[in-house]
Amino acid sequence: MPKVFTSETQKTGEIGENIAVKFLMKHGFLILDRNYTKKWGEIDIIAEKENKLYFIEVKSVSTPSLFLPLAKGEMPKAEGVLRPEENMHPWKLKRMSRTIQTYLLSKKLEEKAWQVDLLVVFLDIENKKAKVKVVSDIIL
Repeated sequence: MPKVFTSETQKTGEIGENIAVKFLMKHGFLILDRNYTKKWGEIDIIAEKENKLYFIEVKSVSTPSLFLPLAKGEMPKAEGVLRPEENMHPWKLKRMSRTIQTYLLSKKLEEKAWQVDLLVVFLDIENKKAKVKVVSDIIL
């Protein structure tokens, strides 16, 4: 049965996560899990590369103006949506930390090296274009 979206935001998020997975695989990551969910939080993507775990939060935003040709030195205009990483609020990080600890304990991986990354996916859905920005090693 196909997934039913209740909002455009959910649809954008799902497209962004799929692009993030393809991006990670292209860069040598093995995807271990997606949408790992507990009552207290969710991790969008859990991946592994070079014997290290990566807990990845994906933020997606639909911003077609990022893909328009710009004059030299001109910045894209997308009122307030250019920094979705600012949505990583302290309460979100705390919930993510608890969920990561649960995952590590449940898989008996407490001793394994790990880090938290953020992938920001900028989408132009109409023209089927995307840009991915990586924010590495976020401190919880």
